[in-house]
Amino acid sequence: MTHPSRSGGQILVDALNIHGVDTAFGVPGESYLDVLDALHDSDIRFIINRQEGGAAFMAEAYGKLTGKPGICFVTRGPGATNASIGVHTAYQDSTPMILFIGQVGNDFIDREAFQEIDYRRMYGQMAKWVTQIDRADRIPEYIARAFQVATSGRPGPVVLALPEDMLIDTAAVADTRRYQPVQASPSAAQIATLREMLAAAKSPVVLLGGASWNAQACADLQRFAEANALPVGCTFRFQDLLDNAHPNYIGDVGIGINPKLAARVKNADLVIAIGPRLGEMTTGGYTLLASPVPSQRLVHFHADAEELGSVYQAELMINSGAAQACAMLAAMEPVDAAAWRGTVAEAKAELAAYQEQPPIFKDGKAPLDLWQVVQELMAQVPRDTIITNGAGNYASWAHRFYRYGGMRTQLAPTNGAMGYSVPSGIAAKIVDPSRTVVTFAGDGEFMMNGQELATAVQYKAGVIIIVFNNGMFGTIRMHQERDYPGRVSGTGLHNPDFAELARAYGAHGEVVNATAEFAPALARALAHTREHALPAVIELRYDGNLITPNATLETIRKTAEAAKAGK
Repeated sequence: MTHPSRSGGQILVDALNIHGVDTAFGVPGESYLDVLDALHDSDIRFIINRQEGGAAFMAEAYGKLTGKPGICFVTRGPGATNASIGVHTAYQDSTPMILFIGQVGNDFIDREAFQEIDYRRMYGQMAKWVTQIDRADRIPEYIARAFQVATSGRPGPVVLALPEDMLIDTAAVADTRRYQPVQASPSAAQIATLREMLAAAKSPVVLLGGASWNAQACADLQRFAEANALPVGCTFRFQDLLDNAHPNYIGDVGIGINPKLAARVKNADLVIAIGPRLGEMTTGGYTLLASPVPSQRLVHFHADAEELGSVYQAELMINSGAAQACAMLAAMEPVDAAAWRGTVAEAKAELAAYQEQPPIFKDGKAPLDLWQVVQELMAQVPRDTIITNGAGNYASWAHRFYRYGGMRTQLAPTNGAMGYSVPSGIAAKIVDPSRTVVTFAGDGEFMMNGQELATAVQYKAGVIIIVFNNGMFGTIRMHQERDYPGRVSGTGLHNPDFAELARAYGAHGEVVNATAEFAPALARALAHTREHALPAVIELRYDGNLITPNATLETIRKTAEAAKAGK
C-alpha cells in the first residue's frame, strides 16, 4: 500500500518499525533532525550516548545479544569517524548492525563541505555494504536491503549515509515487508561424509565460534556432543556457546590457552569447527592448525562461503549457518565413540587444574588476590549473569577463571577493541534489565568510554563495573618488558579515584585494596543496583607487577634480560 506523502525521516522511522526495531543508540546531530522528529512519536527507544564510539559499541552489543541488527545514529564527519570503532568491531565479530550517518545535502556534495566525508571510501573495508540514500522514495528499499545484508550469511555491519535534504523531502511510497535472514544449510551428503570422518577418528575435537547462533542451536550442539562423547572447546571470546559447567566443555581456544588444551587441538586427528573463522587469536597465530593445509583432518562450517578455504583448506568445507548445521548434527545417527570417550573427562580435569589458584597468589603475599575476586563473583551472581569486557590483560581473569553459564552470558570484542567494556555492559542492562550484568574494565580501557556512566544513570542501567587499576596500559607494558626490558616508555597512567568519579556521575562507588574487602563490596554493589536500578563501580587497586595469571612483570623482564645477555 502506498502511503500519503511523508518526509524522508518519517519514512525511515516507519521502516525501522516494520523491521522490528525497538531500540536505537546514538548522539544527536543537526544533519538528521527529521529522523529525530519522527522518533519523537514512535515506540523506538532512542538511547542518547555521550560519544559516538560508545553509541556504536552499544549497538554492536545489542546485535550480539539479540541477533537483530543493532541500530546507531550519528552525525556526519567527526560523528562518523568516532563511530567507526564500533563498525570495525561488528565486522570482525560478525555482528549484525546498521549505522546511519547524517550527511551533507546533495546540493553541497563533493565540495568538501562542512564535515563532509565520502563514506563509501571511508567504510569500504570494514562493512558488508556502504551506500548513500539520495532519494526519499527509495528509503524503504534501502532499509529492507540493509537488514537483509546485515543478518544473512556471515552477519555484519551496514552503513547508510542520509543527506539532510533527502530527509526533509517528501514522497508517497509503499512500505516493504519485514526482512527474512537467509542462511545456507549443510546437505545430507555433507553430513554423511562428516559422520564417516568422525567414525574413523581416534581423537576428535569440536571448536565453536562465530555468529548466527541462538539458544536452539546451542541446545542442538549439546545434543550432538553428548551423543558422540565429543570434547568441545569454544574459540576466542565465544566461551558462552556451551555452558562451561557441562561435562563436554574443555576450555577456551584463544589467547592464554591452556597448554594441555593446545596440545589436544594440535594432536587431534579430526577438528570439527562450527562457526569460527579460525583467525589469528583462535589458532595461536596460525600454529594450532598449520596453514594452508592442516595436519589434522578439518571439517569447517561457516556462514560465509568466501571464508571457507580463505586461510585453511579444510578436507570438508560446509557453507552453513550455525543453527542450520547444529540442527542436522543433532539429528545425525551417533557413531561409536569408544576410541575417545575417556578423553572428555581427562580434558575436563585438565581444565579444572588450569583454573585453580595461580602460584603467584598461593604464598598469600599479594594483598588483593584477583583469582579469589573471580571466585567470589561466581559465588554471588546468578548463572545467567552477563559478563562483558574490552581489551587488555585484565580480561584474562574472566576468560580463564570465570565459568560462563551458556548462550549470551559473554560480551567481548574479538577485534581487541579497547573501550568496549563499559558501553557493552550498559547496553546489556538496557536490553535485559532483569539480568545481572558485570563488566570487567582495565583502568586505561575504562577511561576510553567511562563517560557512558552518565548514560547508565540516565536510563537506570544498573550494571556493575569492576575496574582493574594497576596504573598502566598493562598489555603493552608486558610486551615492552619482553622486548625492551627495563625501558618503560608511554605505558604509565595517572588515574582518577574511580569510586569518586562514579559517585560524581550518580553511581555507587567503592575501592577495594585487599581480598577480604571484595565480597562485602560486591554484595553492596549488587544490592544497590537491584534497589535503585543504578550502576555501581568497584575499583580494584592492586600491584601492577601481577600482570597475568602466569607471570609477573619482574619475571618477564628478568627472562628477557637474561636472553639478551646470552646473545
